[in-house]
Amino acid sequence: MKNYTITVNGSVYDVVVEEVFKIEANVGQAVKKGDAVVIIEAMKMEIPVVAPQDGTVASVDVAVGDSIEAGALLATLN
Repeated sequence: MKNYTITVNGSVYDVVVEEVFKIEANVGQAVKKGDAVVIIEAMKMEIPVVAPQDGTVASVDVAVGDSIEAGALLATLN
């Protein structure tokens, strides 16, 4: 997790950017609904991002240590 202080039009904002902590599934791996695919770190907590349904991991679009923002594509399933 990285913290930044930015100034926009004279207003100061503290921004926290989450980071990818661990990749739990590999491309081609079968996963069940609820299985962890990626784990992100935010506010010093590990948060699993789980498969929304049964499927096969088609891509993992992040790497460990990558900074991510809300709405970022982390992985895709078939």
